[in-house]
Amino acid sequence: MNDMRIVERNVDTKAVKIAARKVQVFYGQSHAIKDVDVDILDQTVTAFIGPSGCGKSTFLRCLNRMNDTIDSCRVEGRITLDDEDIYDPKVDPVQLRARVGMVFQKPNPFPKSIYDNVAYGPRIHGLTRSRAELDEIVEKSLRRAALWNEVKDRLAAPGTGLSGGQQQRLCIARAVATNPEVLLMDEPCSALDPIATAQVEELIDELRSAFSVVIVTHSMQQAARVSQRTAFFHLGNLVEYGETGQIFTNPHDQRTESYITGRIG
Repeated sequence: MNDMRIVERNVDTKAVKIAARKVQVFYGQSHAIKDVDVDILDQTVTAFIGPSGCGKSTFLRCLNRMNDTIDSCRVEGRITLDDEDIYDPKVDPVQLRARVGMVFQKPNPFPKSIYDNVAYGPRIHGLTRSRAELDEIVEKSLRRAALWNEVKDRLAAPGTGLSGGQQQRLCIARAVATNPEVLLMDEPCSALDPIATAQVEELIDELRSAFSVVIVTHSMQQAARVSQRTAFFHLGNLVEYGETGQIFTNPHDQRTESYITGRIG
């Protein structure tokens, strides 16, 4: 028990990277997210869990304004990244998404070479001044995604020719190539086999030394394995948020306990 308290205290000393206050999301008349308050810590993996349709992916997409692309969607409340309001009219969503990268449920490499998939972000954001600098970013990003050794001799080959697990790691390399501060992952392993899932989970654990990572997952086992903090969503509400060990072993809310024990879901 003492160990768990020590872990929680260490996690809580991390700086707050993203703060959300009174966040509401509407799709037309439908109220999808209700009054969410949460602090997401730096250099920490935060898992969002909950039943299908509970709002966890909707809330995740608020954190880099991906919901802006949906005409019927309206976001209210305040979300800050390093104390800066990301919904301020002066904030460019494209620049924001360079700082808050995203990896989707289904691997979605561009119909380009492996090299060009990773180089895409640094090119459009003007992050390099020479081909040598770009080469360096591509290699570093592929190494961060634990993919370099598998693809270094075929960087000109199409990214779509890789296996599913390799494609997802390529998408992770693409997301980290702009050197974001936060990495959002929306069920990144749901389309992968168990071996590829294990590789991505190991990668997530390594990435938290450099990024704040937020992962939406249907798998409570995955949340328990990879995250230090867990948020449980239910019917658009953030029911409970805390240190992962506490959420899974001693939840404060009856709804959290019912979900974890399989009585709701």
